[in-house]
Amino acid sequence: MKSKNVTHYTTNDGSSTLCSTKFGVHYHSQHGAVTESQHIFIEAGLKNIYDLKKINVLEVGFGTGLNAALTVSYATAERVQVSYTSLELFPLTKPEYELLNYGEILPQETAACWQKVCESSWGKAANISKYFELLKLHTDFTSWVPQSTFHLVYFDAFAPNDQPEMWEEEQFRKIFNAMHPGGILVTYCVKGIVKNALSSVGFTLERLPGPPGKRHMLRARKPN
Repeated sequence: MKSKNVTHYTTNDGSSTLCSTKFGVHYHSQHGAVTESQHIFIEAGLKNIYDLKKINVLEVGFGTGLNAALTVSYATAERVQVSYTSLELFPLTKPEYELLNYGEILPQETAACWQKVCESSWGKAANISKYFELLKLHTDFTSWVPQSTFHLVYFDAFAPNDQPEMWEEEQFRKIFNAMHPGGILVTYCVKGIVKNALSSVGFTLERLPGPPGKRHMLRARKPN
C-alpha cells in the first residue's frame, strides 16, 4: 500500500528505510539503516552506560521504531532493566511501517519486539519484554516538559537544515537538566551549530567514528 507521507527504500545493508515526503529526507542512512542504528545508539550509546542494572532512556524521534527494537534486544540479552521514553510528532501509520522489512531481516526475537514497539499504544506505558518498558509520546519535543530523569538520550531528529527548532540551545539545555550526572547523549549530527549548542549548556563532547558513509558522530556527556 502506497503512502503520500513516505516512500520506501532498501539501504546498502539490505535493511529498509523510509523517506519523508514532508521533509524530503530519509529516516536512516542509505548506507545501512540497521548498521547505522546499531553503531550510533547501541555501540556508542547504550553499551557505554556502565554498572547500572536500570537505565532510563529518552529517544527524540521514534521514527521507524528500529532504535527501540535494538535496545530491547540488548536489554534482554544483558538483563538490564530499561525504561524507554520516545517522542514523535509525526508517527508512522501501520501501512507505513509495514513497508519496512525489519520483520524479515532482524533476528526473530528482535523482529517480534519491533512489531510490539510499533503496535503499542501512544501515551500509555507498555511492557515489551521482561526488561523493557516503553512509553511513546505523540508530542512536539520543543514544547515537551520532562517528567523524569535520564541516563541516556538518543537524539535522532531530522537534521538541523530540516528541523532547526529541534537543535536549538534551549532544547539541549532542557535535556541536560533532565539527565543524571555522567549521562550520555548520542547523535549522528556533528554540525558546528550542534556542537556549539551542546557545549554551551554544559556537555563535554567526543567526536567518534561514524557508521558507513559518515565520517563522524557525536557523543555528549553530562559531567559528574
